[in-house]
Amino acid sequence: MTDLEAELRAAVSGEVRFDVTSRALTTMDASNYRRVPLGVVAPRDADDVAAVLEVCRAHGVPVVPRGGGTSIAGQATGTGVVLDFTRHMNRLVSLDPEARTAVVQPGLVLDRLQEAAAPHGLRFGPDPSTHSRCTLGGMIGNNSCGSHSVAWGTTADSVSELDVVTARGERLRLGQGWAGAPAGLRELVDGELARLRTGFPELPRRISGYALDALLPEHRADVARAFCGSEGTLGVLTEAVVRLVEAPHATALAVLGYAGEGAAAEAAAGLLTHRPLTVEGMAADLVPSAASLPRGGAWLFVETGGATAAEARARAERIVRAADVLDALVVTDPAGQRALWRIREDASGTATRMPDGSEAWPGWEDCAVPPHRLGAYLRDFRELLGAHGLRGTPYGHFGDGCIHVRIDFDLLTEAGVGRFRRFSEELADLVAAHGGSLSGEHGDGQARAELLPRMYGAELVALFERAKTVWDPDDLLNPGMLVRPAPLDTNLRFSVLPRKPVDVAFGYPADGGDFSAAVRRCVGVAKCRTTSVTGPAVMCPSFRATGEEEHSTRGRARLLHEMLAGESGESGGPVTDGWRSTEVRDALDLCLSCKGCRTDCPVGVDMATYKAEFLHHHYAGRRRPASHHSMGRLPEWLRWVDRLRLAPLVNSLASVRPLAAVAKRLGGIAAERPIPRVAARTFSRWWDGRTARGTGDLVVLWPDTFTEHFSPAVGQAAVRVLEAAGLRVALPPTVHLEKAPVGDGRTVALDPVSLLRGRGRVCCGLTYVSTGQLDRARTVLRRTLDLMGPVLETSAPVVVLEPSCAAALRSDLLELLHDDPRAALLASRVLTFAEALERLAPGWRPRVLGRPVVGQTHCHQHAVLGDAPDRRLREAAGLTGELTGGCCGLAGNFGFEKGHFEVSLSCAEEQLLPSVREAPEDAVLLADGFSCRTQLEQLAGLRGRHLAEVLADALQDALPEGTDPGR
Repeated sequence: MTDLEAELRAAVSGEVRFDVTSRALTTMDASNYRRVPLGVVAPRDADDVAAVLEVCRAHGVPVVPRGGGTSIAGQATGTGVVLDFTRHMNRLVSLDPEARTAVVQPGLVLDRLQEAAAPHGLRFGPDPSTHSRCTLGGMIGNNSCGSHSVAWGTTADSVSELDVVTARGERLRLGQGWAGAPAGLRELVDGELARLRTGFPELPRRISGYALDALLPEHRADVARAFCGSEGTLGVLTEAVVRLVEAPHATALAVLGYAGEGAAAEAAAGLLTHRPLTVEGMAADLVPSAASLPRGGAWLFVETGGATAAEARARAERIVRAADVLDALVVTDPAGQRALWRIREDASGTATRMPDGSEAWPGWEDCAVPPHRLGAYLRDFRELLGAHGLRGTPYGHFGDGCIHVRIDFDLLTEAGVGRFRRFSEELADLVAAHGGSLSGEHGDGQARAELLPRMYGAELVALFERAKTVWDPDDLLNPGMLVRPAPLDTNLRFSVLPRKPVDVAFGYPADGGDFSAAVRRCVGVAKCRTTSVTGPAVMCPSFRATGEEEHSTRGRARLLHEMLAGESGESGGPVTDGWRSTEVRDALDLCLSCKGCRTDCPVGVDMATYKAEFLHHHYAGRRRPASHHSMGRLPEWLRWVDRLRLAPLVNSLASVRPLAAVAKRLGGIAAERPIPRVAARTFSRWWDGRTARGTGDLVVLWPDTFTEHFSPAVGQAAVRVLEAAGLRVALPPTVHLEKAPVGDGRTVALDPVSLLRGRGRVCCGLTYVSTGQLDRARTVLRRTLDLMGPVLETSAPVVVLEPSCAAALRSDLLELLHDDPRAALLASRVLTFAEALERLAPGWRPRVLGRPVVGQTHCHQHAVLGDAPDRRLREAAGLTGELTGGCCGLAGNFGFEKGHFEVSLSCAEEQLLPSVREAPEDAVLLADGFSCRTQLEQLAGLRGRHLAEVLADALQDALPEGTDPGR
C-alpha cells in the first residue's frame, strides 16, 4: 500500500480504491483520450472532498472530479486521483416547488431530478441526450445544454448557488454579487473590464474557455455562473442550488422533412420566432430506417408545448405551415414522441459508425456558430472534410447553431493522427471565422483547449490562465485541461492497442475480424448505465442490479480495452496479465449474456460474445469451473439420461435434499436453486410415436435441448398449431444421411456407413458458447451442419421454439463457423414460431381468446430475433397488452451458477415479477424461453407458457367433443 493510499484511507470515510479494476474503469471517458489514474475515491461528503484535496496537495498528486464519465473531450480522465461522485454524493437534498429550486449533490443523475420534479409540474431545463446517466455535477462542469436549450438555455442559466471546495481546502458558496469569489478574482476582473466586454463572441452556445464575462458588473458579478463550464479545473463542486422551470402540460412534436441538411440548417433559425421548445436536426445517414419519418433527406425535430394537447398540436401545425418543407409529421401521442426522440438521442452512438461500418470518432463533436450562419458553416465544414479526405455525419441542435459530428479519423497510425491535427487546426480557424465557439456543449478538455487562442486570441487565453491560478495556484485540479493544455494528439486511447489483429475464435465480421476493433466499439456514451428501463429495452441488467461500473457494458469494455493494452506491452496500464486477468474475469462473471447491449447499445457492443471469447482464452489449458462442465455440457448429460432411461431416477434423487445439495455443490450450482425436473418422455420420443399429419409446405422443427428434455409439451403444442395452419412438420435427421429423407420427412434411406455412424442430435451450441467452450461449440455445430445437410439441400425452413437457441443459430453459428458456407445457409433458414406462421401460413388465423397477457419478451428475442411477428400473432389471437422489457435474470446457466442467485433475483424483481403480481387474474402468463419459465416457477410459483401452448389449447377448446387433438 502506497503512502498516498494509506493516508487517503485514514482521512476519508468513503471508499478508497487503488486496485486494478477501479483504475482500469476510469482510464477513459467518452472521448478519444486515455490516462491511467493512481486511484479512485468515492467521497461521502464535502469533508471527504476536502480531506482528499489536502492529502493530494501534500503529495503533489492531481485530482479529477468525475460524474457519469460521458465527457467527450477528455476532461473526466487524469493521472492522479479520480473523485467518483456517483456512489455516495448522488442525492436530491431538497426540492422547493414554490420557489422552483432544488438542492442537489454532484453525483445525482439528471433523470432522478426530473422524476422528482415532474409531480409538481416542474423540470430542469437542460437535458443532454445522456440524461439517463449524466450527473448534475458533470453538467455544471461542462455547462451542458441539450435539446431544449432554445427554450431554457444552458446549465449555467439554471444555476443559482454552488458549494465548492478549492484546491487549498477553502469552502466557498458561490453566487451573484461576488459571493464566494476567491481572493484576487475581483481585482483580476476589475483590471480587465474592457477585454472581458469585447473578447467573447455573442452566441447562445458559447461553452469554450472560462465564462469570465459573467463576472462583469452588468451581469451581476455572478461567480456561480462563471464557475459553470470550468471542467473541474477551478474547484470541486459538493452541492448546487438549481432553478427549475414549469414543464408544459402537453407537448407535440413536429418532424419537418427537408431535401438535405443544408436546407434544414437554413430553415432552423427562422423557426425561433415561434418560440419552440426544441429545434433539433439530423440527416438520413444517421437514421437506421426512415420509415417512421416524413419524406426527406434531413429532418428538424421541433417540439412545442401547451396547456392542452390541442394547444400544443396547434402550435406545431402553425410551425409546419410556416416552414418550407417537403413533408411533415405532427405527433402528440407520448409513446410516439418517445420513439421519435430515441432516433435523435441514439445518434451520439449511431454516429460512431459510418454507413459502410467504418469507425468514426469525437474530437470535433460540438462546435457552435450563430444560428443564422449555420447553413453557410455546414457548407464550409463539408468542404473542409472533403479536402482532408474525411467523412462525418452532422446532427444536433440546429436552433442554437450547434453541430455534433463524429468523423472517420484514422487515430491508429502516425499519418492518420497527423491529419487529425491538421484538420483540427483548420476547423478551429473556420469556426472562429464564422464567429463561433470551438465547444457548444461538451467543453474543451484536451480535444480543443490547445486551440483556444485561435478563437479568443493569446491575450484572453492568458487571462484564463491567470484566473486558473487565482482559484488553483498549485495546478492541482484537472491539470492539462482548458489552460496550459496537453497537445490534442497525445494520450490517444488507441495508441496502446495491439497493431495486429488478436487471434480469436469468433469471426467479428462487422469489425473486420479484429477483436480490438470490436472492443473499440464502446465509445463511452454509457447508455448501459441507465438505472431503469422502459419499454422493451434490456441493457444492462447486471449494472442495474449492482450499480457497479464494472458490471456495466461500458465497464467491461474498458477492462477488455486495458487487457488488450496490456498485451501490447506499451500501455503502462493496470491490467498486465492479458487473457489470464482475474479482474476481467470477475467483471464478466456477472454478465448475464443477455445480448441486450447488441441491440440497445447505440454502437452494437455485443458483450455476450466478448465474454465467451474471453472465457475461451482464459481457461485454455486450465481447469474450468464445475458449472462449465455441469451446465455447459448439459446437452450431453441429458442425452445420456434419455438413452439410459434415467429420467425417473434423476428426478427422484434431485428431490432428496441432501443428495441434491451434494450434486449442486459438485456441479457449481447455486444452493438456492431447485434442480429442474427432466421429462420422463422426450419430445422426440413423443414424435416417434405419433402419426404424421399435414400435407402443406414442409417445415423442420428444431428439437432444442430445453424443449426436448424439459418442456416437451411446448414442442407438442407447436406441432399441433403448425399442422392446424396447414404445414407439414418434420424433425431434423439424427444420422448423417447420404440421401435426402423421403415421403413424409420422417423416413430415411440409409446406407451401411450411415448406420455405423450412429444416431446424433442437432444442437445450436448455446451452452458451450455461453461458457466459453468454443472449440467444443465448433465441433458440435459442424456435426449439426453435417446432420442438416439434406435439409439444407431443400427449401424447408427451420422453426426454432426456444428464443436463445434461435438467436444462437442466427448469430453465434455464423461467427464461429464464418468460413463454412453451410452456416450462413442454416442461419438464413431459421424462423421463430411466430415468423413461421406469418410467412408460411399467412391466411391462417388463431382462435380469438380475448384475454390480457403478462410476461417478458425474451432478451435474446429482443436483441437478435425481433418480436414484431410475435406481437402481430398475439394481436390476432386477441391477447392484449405489452410484455415487459429487461431480463428474467436466470439467463440460461447464469442464474444457476453459484454466487449469482442474488443478482438473478434482483433482475427478476426489476420488471418481470412486479408485472406478474400486478396482472389481472385472467391474464395469460407468456414466457417463450425455458429460463424465463423456470425463473417464474422457482421465484413466483407460477407456470409461464410458450405462445405455442396457448394457441394449441385454444385449438383444442375449439374441437368437437371426442376429437383426437393429435397428442
